[in-house]
Amino acid sequence: MSSQIPISVYFLTYNEEANIRDALESVVWADEIVVVDSFSSDKTEQVCREFTDLFFQYPFEGFGRLRNQAIAHAKHDWILSVDADERVSVELREELILLMECGPSADAFYVPRKSHFLGEWIQYGGWYPDYRQPQFFHRARMRYQEDLVHESFEIINGAQGKLKYLQGHVLQYPFRTISQYLKKMHRYSSLRAEVMFNEGRKFKTHQLVSHPLFTFFKMYIMRQGFRDGIPGLVLAILYATYVFTKYTKLWEYYDQIRTQSNFKDFDRTA
Repeated sequence: MSSQIPISVYFLTYNEEANIRDALESVVWADEIVVVDSFSSDKTEQVCREFTDLFFQYPFEGFGRLRNQAIAHAKHDWILSVDADERVSVELREELILLMECGPSADAFYVPRKSHFLGEWIQYGGWYPDYRQPQFFHRARMRYQEDLVHESFEIINGAQGKLKYLQGHVLQYPFRTISQYLKKMHRYSSLRAEVMFNEGRKFKTHQLVSHPLFTFFKMYIMRQGFRDGIPGLVLAILYATYVFTKYTKLWEYYDQIRTQSNFKDFDRTA
């Protein structure tokens, strides 16, 4: 890479054999590639080692912790975070190179994400530009909260906290099939239900109806998901299903406690 300031790119992986090669090929221009893996059982490690020797494995204890572990292994100050199902576009690459030549004007940068689903680039429903967290940042000025899932971030070390937006896109291919979405939904809904339970969030019956319905209405009507045609409708239904599943699993946590409590009461009176 010809920029004056070097860039490290990191990935988090777990059984990403189908995705990771294309993701890695999109960042071969970077000065360093770091991969933090949660003991994949497929050929993820084999593919990654074709691109980098900086391959590390840690047990999964939350996405926030994994991200901070990846940053700890990077040697350069400026970090680009890329998911295994994402690709760095040519436009984003050129923008980053120019930014490093001129000198960054912020502590961290949001990157617009364009997602592909059921053969279409999704434009509505809250999926575009999908700024979730800064993907390009100075390692001394941003840190991830060690949340189990949907990790947040904070600006640290007295930085000005200046955030800006880049123009070049990250291209994401999150779910190639409905089955793949359902598999991922199962994992994420379990993690989120666990977080909610540990935080003491109470379960209420109406949540099984009101929250999924609101999610569908927000994505399909308020955020105009209907303009994406059938893929937009499918996405709204799938996200509503995720919310329903999440609250069902939260209910399950409390039901298990009640069952155990009743068993203990029964055992004492026996």
